[in-house]
Amino acid sequence: MADDRSESRIAFDELLSTLSEAADRYAGPEWGVVAADDVGGALRALANMLEGGLVGHFMNDPAAPVFRQIVTSTRKSLGDNADAIYFDAAVSADHQYVIRGRLAGAVYCSFTIEAGTADGSFPTHTAGVINDGSFDIDDDGRFEIFLNGRERPRNWIKLQPDAAQITSRHYWEETWSPAIPPCPDVALEIECLDVNTPPAPPSDASVAAGLHRVTNYVRTRSLGQTRPGEGDQPAFVSREPNVFPKPIPPGTHALAAFDAHYSMAPYVLGPLEALVITARWPKCRFANVALWNRWLQTYDYAHRQVSLNRAQTKVDPDGSFRVVIAHRDPGVPNWIDTEGRPFGMVFWRYFLVEGDVVTPQAEVVPLDKITPQ
Repeated sequence: MADDRSESRIAFDELLSTLSEAADRYAGPEWGVVAADDVGGALRALANMLEGGLVGHFMNDPAAPVFRQIVTSTRKSLGDNADAIYFDAAVSADHQYVIRGRLAGAVYCSFTIEAGTADGSFPTHTAGVINDGSFDIDDDGRFEIFLNGRERPRNWIKLQPDAAQITSRHYWEETWSPAIPPCPDVALEIECLDVNTPPAPPSDASVAAGLHRVTNYVRTRSLGQTRPGEGDQPAFVSREPNVFPKPIPPGTHALAAFDAHYSMAPYVLGPLEALVITARWPKCRFANVALWNRWLQTYDYAHRQVSLNRAQTKVDPDGSFRVVIAHRDPGVPNWIDTEGRPFGMVFWRYFLVEGDVVTPQAEVVPLDKITPQ
Protein backbone atom coordinates (compact mmCIF):
# COMPACT_ATOMS: atom_id res chain seq x y z
CA MET A 1 0.00 0.00 0.00
CA ALA A 2 1.31 3.44 -0.90
CA ASP A 3 2.27 5.69 2.02
CA ASP A 4 -0.18 8.59 1.71
CA ARG A 5 0.96 10.36 4.87
CA SER A 6 2.20 13.91 4.63
CA GLU A 7 5.92 14.64 4.16
CA SER A 8 6.07 16.30 7.57
CA ARG A 9 4.47 13.27 9.27
CA ILE A 10 7.01 10.94 7.65
CA ALA A 11 9.86 13.26 8.67
CA PHE A 12 8.56 13.48 12.24
CA ASP A 13 8.39 9.69 12.50
CA GLU A 14 11.95 9.52 11.15
CA LEU A 15 13.10 11.85 13.92
CA LEU A 16 11.39 9.71 16.56
CA SER A 17 12.94 6.58 15.07
CA THR A 18 16.41 8.15 15.13
CA LEU A 19 16.00 9.20 18.76
CA SER A 20 14.90 5.67 19.67
CA GLU A 21 17.84 4.11 17.81
CA ALA A 22 20.31 6.53 19.41
CA ALA A 23 18.86 5.82 22.85
CA ASP A 24 19.44 2.10 22.30
CA ARG A 25 22.87 2.29 20.65
CA TYR A 26 24.60 5.58 21.54
CA ALA A 27 23.36 5.30 25.13
CA GLY A 28 24.16 1.59 25.30
CA PRO A 29 26.95 -1.01 25.31
CA GLU A 30 27.82 -0.37 21.65
CA TRP A 31 29.27 2.98 22.76
CA GLY A 32 30.61 1.60 26.05
CA VAL A 33 27.67 2.89 28.11
CA VAL A 34 26.53 0.40 30.75
CA ALA A 35 26.24 1.94 34.24
CA ALA A 36 22.96 3.66 35.06
CA ASP A 37 24.56 7.10 35.55
CA ASP A 38 26.39 6.77 32.22
CA VAL A 39 23.12 5.87 30.49
CA GLY A 40 21.59 8.97 32.04
CA GLY A 41 24.55 11.03 30.84
CA ALA A 42 24.24 9.75 27.28
CA LEU A 43 20.48 10.37 27.23
CA ARG A 44 21.05 13.87 28.62
CA ALA A 45 23.54 14.48 25.80
CA LEU A 46 20.97 13.29 23.27
CA ALA A 47 18.33 15.57 24.78
CA ASN A 48 20.74 18.50 24.50
CA MET A 49 21.45 17.53 20.87
CA LEU A 50 17.74 17.47 20.14
CA GLU A 51 17.30 20.89 21.72
CA GLY A 52 20.31 22.21 19.80
CA GLY A 53 18.96 20.85 16.53
CA LEU A 54 15.50 22.33 17.11
CA VAL A 55 16.88 25.74 18.17
CA GLY A 56 19.60 26.02 15.56
CA HIS A 57 18.47 24.08 12.49
CA PHE A 58 14.73 23.44 12.41
CA MET A 59 13.97 26.93 11.07
CA ASN A 60 17.23 27.45 9.14
CA ASP A 61 16.87 29.52 5.98
CA PRO A 62 19.95 31.03 4.28
CA ALA A 63 17.70 33.54 2.52
CA ALA A 64 16.38 34.79 5.88
CA PRO A 65 19.07 33.88 8.43
CA VAL A 66 18.89 34.47 12.17
CA PHE A 67 21.70 34.18 14.72
CA ARG A 68 20.79 31.73 17.47
CA GLN A 69 22.84 30.89 20.55
CA ILE A 70 24.38 27.45 20.10
CA VAL A 71 24.99 26.43 23.71
CA THR A 72 24.08 27.72 27.18
CA SER A 73 24.72 26.65 30.77
CA THR A 74 21.82 24.20 30.39
CA ARG A 75 22.18 23.27 26.69
CA LYS A 76 25.65 21.77 26.43
CA SER A 77 27.37 20.18 23.45
CA LEU A 78 30.37 20.23 21.14
CA GLY A 79 32.90 21.28 23.77
CA ASP A 80 31.09 24.33 25.10
CA ASN A 81 32.86 26.89 27.25
CA ALA A 82 32.26 28.78 30.49
CA ASP A 83 34.04 31.90 29.19
CA ALA A 84 32.41 32.21 25.78
CA ILE A 85 29.17 32.81 23.91
CA TYR A 86 28.65 31.18 20.52
CA PHE A 87 26.04 31.89 17.86
CA ASP A 88 25.42 30.52 14.39
CA ALA A 89 23.23 31.22 11.39
CA ALA A 90 22.55 29.65 8.02
CA VAL A 91 24.34 31.10 4.98
CA SER A 92 24.79 30.17 1.33
CA ALA A 93 27.27 31.11 -1.37
CA ASP A 94 24.23 32.10 -3.47
CA HIS A 95 23.63 35.19 -1.32
CA GLN A 96 25.31 38.31 0.07
CA TYR A 97 25.11 39.24 3.75
CA VAL A 98 26.10 41.83 6.32
CA ILE A 99 26.69 40.92 9.96
CA ARG A 100 26.40 43.56 12.66
CA GLY A 101 27.43 43.13 16.28
CA ARG A 102 29.59 44.37 19.10
CA LEU A 103 32.46 43.06 21.20
CA ALA A 104 30.72 43.81 24.52
CA GLY A 105 34.09 43.69 26.27
CA ALA A 106 35.24 40.40 24.73
CA VAL A 107 39.00 39.94 24.52
CA TYR A 108 38.61 37.82 21.37
CA CYS A 109 35.97 37.58 18.65
CA SER A 110 35.92 35.57 15.45
CA PHE A 111 33.63 34.11 12.80
CA THR A 112 34.13 30.78 11.05
CA ILE A 113 32.30 29.37 8.05
CA GLU A 114 31.28 25.74 8.41
CA ALA A 115 30.88 23.52 5.35
CA GLY A 116 28.52 20.60 4.82
CA THR A 117 25.85 21.58 7.35
CA ALA A 118 23.04 22.67 4.99
CA ASP A 119 21.05 19.51 5.78
CA GLY A 120 21.82 19.74 9.52
CA SER A 121 24.74 17.31 9.39
CA PHE A 122 27.95 17.68 11.36
CA PRO A 123 30.25 20.02 9.42
CA THR A 124 32.94 18.53 7.23
CA HIS A 125 35.48 21.33 7.66
CA THR A 126 36.02 25.04 8.23
CA ALA A 127 35.62 26.92 4.94
CA GLY A 128 36.45 30.50 5.95
CA VAL A 129 37.61 32.52 8.94
CA ILE A 130 37.96 36.07 10.20
CA ASN A 131 38.90 37.38 13.65
CA ASP A 132 38.83 40.81 15.23
CA GLY A 133 42.32 41.56 13.95
CA SER A 134 40.87 41.57 10.43
CA PHE A 135 37.78 43.71 10.89
CA ASP A 136 37.35 47.30 12.01
CA ILE A 137 35.67 48.07 15.34
CA ASP A 138 34.40 51.51 16.33
CA ASP A 139 34.88 53.23 19.69
CA ASP A 140 31.70 51.63 21.03
CA GLY A 141 32.91 48.15 20.11
CA ARG A 142 30.54 47.79 17.16
CA PHE A 143 31.46 46.21 13.81
CA GLU A 144 30.11 45.16 10.42
CA ILE A 145 31.31 42.15 8.41
CA PHE A 146 30.29 41.46 4.82
CA LEU A 147 29.90 38.00 3.28
CA ASN A 148 30.26 37.82 -0.51
CA GLY A 149 29.59 40.90 -2.67
CA ARG A 150 32.46 43.11 -3.76
CA GLU A 151 35.86 42.20 -2.38
CA ARG A 152 37.06 44.33 0.53
CA PRO A 153 40.50 44.49 2.20
CA ARG A 154 38.95 44.08 5.66
CA ASN A 155 35.61 43.11 7.21
CA TRP A 156 34.90 40.66 4.38
CA ILE A 157 34.68 36.91 3.77
CA LYS A 158 34.09 35.22 0.43
CA LEU A 159 31.72 32.28 0.82
CA GLN A 160 32.90 29.08 -0.81
CA PRO A 161 30.39 26.89 -2.69
CA ASP A 162 30.04 24.50 0.27
CA ALA A 163 29.52 27.24 2.88
CA ALA A 164 26.40 26.53 4.94
CA GLN A 165 26.74 27.99 8.43
CA ILE A 166 28.55 30.87 10.12
CA THR A 167 29.63 30.49 13.75
CA SER A 168 30.56 33.39 16.03
CA ARG A 169 32.87 33.27 19.06
CA HIS A 170 33.06 35.89 21.80
CA TYR A 171 35.49 35.18 24.65
CA TRP A 172 35.83 37.01 27.96
CA GLU A 173 38.69 36.67 30.44
CA GLU A 174 37.33 37.79 33.79
CA THR A 175 37.39 36.75 37.44
CA TRP A 176 33.69 35.87 37.48
CA SER A 177 32.40 33.47 40.10
CA PRO A 178 30.54 30.25 39.18
CA ALA A 179 27.25 31.82 40.29
CA ILE A 180 27.58 34.65 37.77
CA PRO A 181 28.91 33.41 34.40
CA PRO A 182 29.37 36.11 31.73
CA CYS A 183 26.34 36.82 29.57
CA PRO A 184 26.87 40.16 27.79
CA ASP A 185 24.66 41.29 24.92
CA VAL A 186 26.71 41.02 21.73
CA ALA A 187 23.77 42.33 19.65
CA LEU A 188 24.47 40.02 16.72
CA GLU A 189 22.29 40.26 13.63
CA ILE A 190 22.66 39.11 10.04
CA GLU A 191 20.90 40.51 6.97
CA CYS A 192 20.61 38.90 3.55
CA LEU A 193 21.27 41.80 1.15
CA ASP A 194 19.93 40.34 -2.08
CA VAL A 195 16.53 39.04 -0.93
CA ASN A 196 13.78 41.64 -0.49
CA THR A 197 10.73 39.42 -0.12
CA PRO A 198 9.56 37.74 3.11
CA PRO A 199 9.98 33.99 3.48
CA ALA A 200 7.11 31.80 2.32
CA PRO A 201 4.76 30.67 5.10
CA PRO A 202 5.40 27.20 6.56
CA SER A 203 4.25 24.31 4.40
CA ASP A 204 4.20 20.56 4.65
CA ALA A 205 7.44 20.44 2.62
CA SER A 206 9.27 23.14 4.60
CA VAL A 207 8.34 21.59 7.96
CA ALA A 208 9.51 18.20 6.66
CA ALA A 209 12.80 19.73 5.56
CA GLY A 210 13.28 21.28 9.00
CA LEU A 211 12.58 17.99 10.73
CA HIS A 212 15.06 16.23 8.41
CA ARG A 213 17.70 18.78 9.45
CA VAL A 214 17.02 18.09 13.13
CA THR A 215 17.25 14.33 12.50
CA ASN A 216 20.57 14.75 10.69
CA TYR A 217 21.83 17.03 13.45
CA VAL A 218 21.16 14.40 16.12
CA ARG A 219 22.30 11.40 14.06
CA THR A 220 25.62 12.85 12.86
CA ARG A 221 26.53 14.00 16.38
CA SER A 222 25.68 10.66 17.97
CA LEU A 223 25.40 7.54 15.81
CA GLY A 224 27.52 9.17 13.11
CA GLN A 225 30.48 9.62 15.47
CA THR A 226 33.18 7.00 15.91
CA ARG A 227 32.82 4.60 18.80
CA PRO A 228 35.15 4.99 21.77
CA GLY A 229 38.65 3.79 20.95
CA GLU A 230 38.00 3.66 17.20
CA GLY A 231 39.04 5.97 14.40
CA ASP A 232 41.76 8.59 14.23
CA GLN A 233 41.93 11.44 16.71
CA PRO A 234 43.19 14.95 15.93
CA ALA A 235 46.85 15.41 16.85
CA PHE A 236 45.88 17.65 19.78
CA VAL A 237 43.88 14.82 21.44
CA SER A 238 45.53 12.19 23.64
CA ARG A 239 44.12 8.76 24.34
CA GLU A 240 46.53 8.27 27.25
CA PRO A 241 45.00 9.36 30.57
CA ASN A 242 46.64 12.28 32.35
CA VAL A 243 49.17 12.92 29.54
CA PHE A 244 48.74 16.01 27.36
CA PRO A 245 49.93 16.31 23.76
CA LYS A 246 51.72 19.45 22.70
CA PRO A 247 49.21 22.26 22.07
CA ILE A 248 48.89 22.85 18.32
CA PRO A 249 46.57 24.67 15.89
CA PRO A 250 43.62 22.54 14.68
CA GLY A 251 43.89 23.44 10.98
CA THR A 252 40.54 23.14 9.22
CA HIS A 253 39.10 20.71 11.78
CA ALA A 254 35.34 21.27 11.89
CA LEU A 255 33.98 23.55 14.63
CA ALA A 256 37.51 24.59 15.67
CA ALA A 257 38.98 28.07 15.74
CA PHE A 258 41.76 28.31 13.16
CA ASP A 259 43.82 30.75 15.26
CA ALA A 260 43.76 28.63 18.43
CA HIS A 261 46.09 26.05 19.94
CA TYR A 262 44.39 23.06 21.58
CA SER A 263 45.46 20.18 23.84
CA MET A 264 43.15 17.57 25.35
CA ALA A 265 43.60 14.41 27.41
CA PRO A 266 41.33 12.21 29.52
CA TYR A 267 41.80 12.17 33.27
CA VAL A 268 41.29 9.10 35.47
CA LEU A 269 41.22 9.58 39.24
CA GLY A 270 40.46 7.40 42.24
CA PRO A 271 38.28 8.74 45.06
CA LEU A 272 41.30 9.92 47.11
CA GLU A 273 43.47 11.08 44.20
CA ALA A 274 44.10 14.39 42.50
CA LEU A 275 45.62 15.38 39.18
CA VAL A 276 48.27 18.05 39.71
CA ILE A 277 49.14 19.93 36.53
CA THR A 278 52.03 22.35 36.14
CA ALA A 279 51.77 24.79 33.26
CA ARG A 280 52.47 28.29 31.95
CA TRP A 281 50.13 30.63 30.15
CA PRO A 282 51.72 31.75 26.87
CA LYS A 283 51.55 35.27 25.52
CA CYS A 284 48.20 35.18 23.76
CA ARG A 285 44.82 36.88 23.52
CA PHE A 286 42.87 34.35 25.62
CA ALA A 287 43.53 31.05 27.38
CA ASN A 288 41.69 28.66 29.67
CA VAL A 289 41.43 25.06 30.82
CA ALA A 290 38.10 23.27 31.31
CA LEU A 291 36.64 19.89 32.20
CA TRP A 292 34.28 18.05 29.86
CA ASN A 293 32.45 14.77 30.20
CA ARG A 294 32.85 12.03 27.60
CA TRP A 295 30.11 13.62 25.49
CA LEU A 296 32.10 16.89 25.20
CA GLN A 297 29.83 18.79 27.57
CA THR A 298 31.33 21.12 30.17
CA TYR A 299 30.69 20.31 33.78
CA ASP A 300 28.33 22.60 35.72
CA TYR A 301 30.13 25.94 35.48
CA ALA A 302 27.06 27.84 36.71
CA HIS A 303 27.48 26.36 40.21
CA ARG A 304 31.03 24.94 40.41
CA GLN A 305 34.58 25.96 39.51
CA VAL A 306 35.07 23.53 36.63
CA SER A 307 37.38 25.71 34.53
CA LEU A 308 39.98 28.45 34.90
CA ASN A 309 40.89 31.31 32.60
CA ARG A 310 44.02 33.41 33.07
CA ALA A 311 42.25 36.04 35.16
CA GLN A 312 41.00 33.35 37.55
CA THR A 313 44.39 31.66 37.93
CA LYS A 314 46.87 32.35 40.71
CA VAL A 315 50.27 32.42 38.99
CA ASP A 316 53.65 32.12 40.73
CA PRO A 317 56.28 34.88 40.40
CA ASP A 318 58.20 32.88 37.77
CA GLY A 319 55.10 32.69 35.54
CA SER A 320 54.29 29.05 36.25
CA PHE A 321 51.18 27.80 38.01
CA ARG A 322 49.71 24.64 39.44
CA VAL A 323 46.19 23.39 38.72
CA VAL A 324 44.70 20.77 41.03
CA ILE A 325 41.88 18.67 39.60
CA ALA A 326 40.17 16.82 42.44
CA HIS A 327 36.84 15.54 43.73
CA ARG A 328 36.86 17.92 46.72
CA ASP A 329 38.49 21.22 47.58
CA PRO A 330 42.05 20.57 48.82
CA GLY A 331 42.28 24.12 50.17
CA VAL A 332 44.81 25.38 47.63
CA PRO A 333 44.51 27.88 44.76
CA ASN A 334 43.49 26.82 41.24
CA TRP A 335 41.29 23.91 42.26
CA ILE A 336 39.03 22.55 39.50
CA ASP A 337 36.02 20.55 40.68
CA THR A 338 35.46 17.13 39.07
CA GLU A 339 31.89 16.91 40.46
CA GLY A 340 33.11 13.56 41.87
CA ARG A 341 33.50 12.09 38.38
CA PRO A 342 36.37 9.57 38.19
CA PHE A 343 36.73 10.04 34.43
CA GLY A 344 36.48 13.06 32.16
CA MET A 345 38.34 15.26 29.69
CA VAL A 346 40.75 18.13 30.37
CA PHE A 347 40.79 20.64 27.52
CA TRP A 348 43.29 23.51 27.10
CA ARG A 349 42.71 26.30 24.57
CA TYR A 350 44.86 29.29 23.71
CA PHE A 351 43.96 32.00 21.15
CA LEU A 352 46.31 34.07 18.98
CA VAL A 353 49.46 32.67 20.55
CA GLU A 354 52.77 34.49 20.20
CA GLY A 355 55.72 32.12 20.44
CA ASP A 356 55.70 28.59 21.79
CA VAL A 357 53.17 26.95 24.11
CA VAL A 358 54.61 24.90 26.95
CA THR A 359 52.92 21.50 27.18
CA PRO A 360 51.12 21.05 30.53
CA GLN A 361 52.61 18.29 32.67
CA ALA A 362 50.36 16.21 34.93
CA GLU A 363 50.86 13.82 37.83
CA VAL A 364 48.38 11.78 39.87
CA VAL A 365 49.04 12.22 43.60
CA PRO A 366 47.21 11.32 46.84
CA LEU A 367 44.80 14.10 47.69
CA ASP A 368 46.06 14.31 51.30
CA LYS A 369 49.62 14.99 50.06
CA ILE A 370 48.68 18.26 48.39
CA THR A 371 50.00 21.22 50.34
CA PRO A 372 49.96 24.96 49.68
CA GLN A 373 52.88 26.23 47.63
